[in-house]
Amino acid sequence: MPGRILHPVTPMPNDDADTDLDTYCRTNQPRFVAELIEALRIPSISADPAHSDDVVASAEYLADAARRVGFQKTELLQTDGHPSLYAELTVDPRLPTALIYGHHDVQPVDPLDEWLSPPFDPQIRDGALYARGAVDDKGQVWMHLKAVEAHLQTRGSLPLNLKLIVEGEEEIGSVHFDALVQREKDRLRADVAVISDTPIFAKGVPSLCTGLRGLAHVDVEVSGPSLDLHSGFFGGAVANPVFELARMLASLRDPVTQRVTVPGFYDRVREASAEEHAQIAALPFDEAALLREAGGAPATVGEEGWSPLERMWLRPTLEVNGIWGGYSGPGTKTIIPAHAGAKISCRLVPDQDPAEIAALVGQALREVAPPTVRVTVEAHPGGHPVITAMDHPAVQAARRAMRHGFGADPAIIRSGGTIPPVATFQTVLGLPTVLVGVGLPDDQIHAPNERFDLEQYAAGVRVIARLWDELPSALHPPE
Repeated sequence: MPGRILHPVTPMPNDDADTDLDTYCRTNQPRFVAELIEALRIPSISADPAHSDDVVASAEYLADAARRVGFQKTELLQTDGHPSLYAELTVDPRLPTALIYGHHDVQPVDPLDEWLSPPFDPQIRDGALYARGAVDDKGQVWMHLKAVEAHLQTRGSLPLNLKLIVEGEEEIGSVHFDALVQREKDRLRADVAVISDTPIFAKGVPSLCTGLRGLAHVDVEVSGPSLDLHSGFFGGAVANPVFELARMLASLRDPVTQRVTVPGFYDRVREASAEEHAQIAALPFDEAALLREAGGAPATVGEEGWSPLERMWLRPTLEVNGIWGGYSGPGTKTIIPAHAGAKISCRLVPDQDPAEIAALVGQALREVAPPTVRVTVEAHPGGHPVITAMDHPAVQAARRAMRHGFGADPAIIRSGGTIPPVATFQTVLGLPTVLVGVGLPDDQIHAPNERFDLEQYAAGVRVIARLWDELPSALHPPE
């Protein structure tokens, strides 16, 4: 690992004053937007084999952009799937090193008819840039490239070393990323990982995310007869797999308290501190706005004794993501179905283990199944929960950078989502992670009409540029 700084870092000016970096970023912001638009034209949909060449083209476009801003070395890292871009900018081996992570693949665009403009023909409307990948995650990766450009164009150098890895498979579960990091762990070593792939709490309420939930998946299939049966001839004598599956699923959660009833589910849950509870309670939470963002849901639900934000950030959950079986076409078909199935996911918090939780859920389903059906369960651990201490020096450096970029001290929050590479960096490389995302909760990621608020984009570039000034002395304080 790099040693302590052997020459002083340039002192930072007052937070409220524009710096040379800010001036450069503000002056060049129209070009920054135009360049991002060109990156968004590439339909790098990793889930669709028909777009494999587009994912490669996206990686190559980013490699060229990284070289243009000043990265000295770029390379496409190949896997059994889509490539990732790797780039380096070494200033001085004695300086600290930050590893930037992002992804250049994007979600499918369906349903296409709900887009107001073509998803890969970026359009600016009402101060926002609309396109698939605008905020998730090409736009936020672009912030990092432009922050590097600002440093090199205004000062000729950076006060730290940078490594950049931009994945091509994040939207399909980072299926080859763990193996890639294991393979490349020597050259990926750094002092801290920096990721911009999360939203802030709300516009006008900047925030830093210090925790992500983990993820476990369970697939269950219930089968009875070997073929669909006439419900008049066999009803009342042969078990109905759809009915039995519904009963099994309902048993996994208490209908009153909403707590998961799987034995051992909560055994490893690490409780949040009183300080974190107080910070969450102090946020300007609007339950009506949450319900609007949730598509007009009638009311919030969740584990008894916790606020909606605490349920989404601090508590584990179990959800049924899909269920099927029997006949669902027009009219009627009076059968006892032969099969039924469901997909279950669990969002996990520190220190829950995804493999353990998936196994516990599978065991609970088997134990509640009646002997009149056969049950098959497949468990799929999907990612570990992660948390970075609020008082970590890198988090404090990011707080100062956020305050400078947005003019307000950021709140400390968690996210209910999962970014598996964060856990990979923690377990394989031993890296703390700083999540410096600037998207908004209503940016429509993964949905039609995804957008990136251009004020957020501009502020994000300034935040990252300032972060590169703040991190060196935070990570390696002068003696």
